[in-house]
Amino acid sequence: MEIVLYSSILLIGIIVVLYLFRLLMRFYKVKKSLEQKDASKVGFVVDTFHELVSQLKEKEKELEVLRKKAEDRAIAIEGYNENILQSVPSGVISFDEEMKITKVNQAAERILEVKSELIAGRHHSEVLKKPVTDFLSDRKVIERGEITYTTPSGKRIWLGLTLSPLKDQKGSTIGQILVFTDLTHLKAIESQMELRDKLVSLGEISAGIAHELRNPMGVIAGYTKLLSKKADAVLQPPVEAISKEIAVMDRIISDFLSFAKPAELSVSDTDLKAVIKSCVTSVTAERNDITLDLSAEGWPSIKGDEVLLRQAFINLVQNAVEAMPQGGTLTIRAGVAQKFLDISMSDTGHGISEDVRNKIFLPFFTTKEKGTGLGLAIVHKIVISHGGSISVESSNKGTTFRIRLPLA
Repeated sequence: MEIVLYSSILLIGIIVVLYLFRLLMRFYKVKKSLEQKDASKVGFVVDTFHELVSQLKEKEKELEVLRKKAEDRAIAIEGYNENILQSVPSGVISFDEEMKITKVNQAAERILEVKSELIAGRHHSEVLKKPVTDFLSDRKVIERGEITYTTPSGKRIWLGLTLSPLKDQKGSTIGQILVFTDLTHLKAIESQMELRDKLVSLGEISAGIAHELRNPMGVIAGYTKLLSKKADAVLQPPVEAISKEIAVMDRIISDFLSFAKPAELSVSDTDLKAVIKSCVTSVTAERNDITLDLSAEGWPSIKGDEVLLRQAFINLVQNAVEAMPQGGTLTIRAGVAQKFLDISMSDTGHGISEDVRNKIFLPFFTTKEKGTGLGLAIVHKIVISHGGSISVESSNKGTTFRIRLPLA
């Protein structure tokens, strides 16, 4: 009985142990399976993280390339805009809201005779002069204005200008911008063209008068010669005086006709330096107190009428020499600019007063006792007929004539 009970208990114990072992194995399998699943999840997360990091690095490289391209493009655009600003022939000056200068291009430096590095950041009233400063102070919009302006060197120039607000990309006003052009040469040409038209009409009248005077003058001259042959010694002095006055009047009539005659050019290659040097030698032959300072370079040949140009420069040299009765220096310079030959002829004489300066090219106007007033009028006509221009600057230290002639 005891053996049976013991066996039963042992069997039950074995069964329980086996059941517990089975449960333990199942628990182990479940645990292992869970650990594998957790491990696979962690690996997936890690792999995904590494993949995202790799993609972010690629995107970062792409963004860096795009940023570099954007910077290069911005630099290129800025450089291109700067090249345009510095290349335009018009002067450009920009100002901030306080009207301080922020930008000056090369044309503005040349026209106004300023330096960008010296005026940048300064208020416009410290650098520029009236009437430009008045316009800038009022901040009025000027679409097209014309003014006279005096540069630091004292040169008086004509400016055509535009003044408008400077705005940013949003349309907000951030300052002012001044754009201007040097109209001095254009104004000189307009003035001389107007004068030429007036002189043409006046020349036609002069020609008629000269012809009408020359006929009776010829008769008077003939009778004077007859009278000089038959008059006795007492009457000879007055007859000679009449002859001299007739010669003077004949020269005046010749000048009238020369002025009135249309300028028909016989164009050829002309060595203007040689022409002018010959004129100076001829005029100053009896003046040892005149020193010639003639530049050695910058004298290309031009297309012109050598005879007429010689006549023009004879007149100019004669005026310069007469302006220096006590002697002085005659300085002649030349240079090429924009397909033109620019010649300046300066003396150290007494100068020309301002009230006379605007009349010197008018015919019959003269300050000389024996002058006809046609010398500079003829010079003006010859220069204009060659497609050039002539202007004068004068002070108590002397006078400078500036002649511009086309090279072709």
